[in-house]
Amino acid sequence: MALDTWLIYLVAAIGLSLSPGPNGLLALTHGALHGRRKTLWTIFGGSVGFVAVIALSMFGIGALLQTSLVWLTVLKWLGGAYLVWLGVQVWRSPPIGVELQATGSVRGGGSLFRQGLLSAATNPKGILFFAAFLPQFIDPARSLWLQFVIMAGTFAGIEVVTEFVIASTAHRIRPWLQRVGKRFNQACGGVFVAIGAALPLRA
Repeated sequence: MALDTWLIYLVAAIGLSLSPGPNGLLALTHGALHGRRKTLWTIFGGSVGFVAVIALSMFGIGALLQTSLVWLTVLKWLGGAYLVWLGVQVWRSPPIGVELQATGSVRGGGSLFRQGLLSAATNPKGILFFAAFLPQFIDPARSLWLQFVIMAGTFAGIEVVTEFVIASTAHRIRPWLQRVGKRFNQACGGVFVAIGAALPLRA
């Protein structure tokens, strides 16, 4: 994977990881309820789920590329349009609300891991999102397996760091989201729109 392509992917992945989503919300909730150390189980489960979804998306794309490279161009433009649409939806969405309920039971690490895994792997929007996002960075002249390892590893690493920070500062982030949640959603929506509009134009 070319260094300049990876750097663009890194910046885009950081922006996307910071945008509101079910796993970030789960890390926020579990961080407040169980503490940051125990929430690592949730975070690692989500990362494994994301790697599985990225694998499904990338190798599905790879199967299309074996038919014709024209599909890569088609996927880039369709994916760009989907990301713009998604950005508009995020822009218009209401602020994230987190209502914490006291729990008398102590959740085990395995239970938290499964919840994070299922949140990432069973979200139907996840496969659509990565099917739209990943073609912007795939180089058909290079090894798809190596690109998968680099992209999945990069995204999973970013998710672990981002969600750990969210879990560690959960009690401070919740009031902040309530105050500026709408503007935060608009900023994240703007990131999606910019990515969707700009990336298909890359050579």
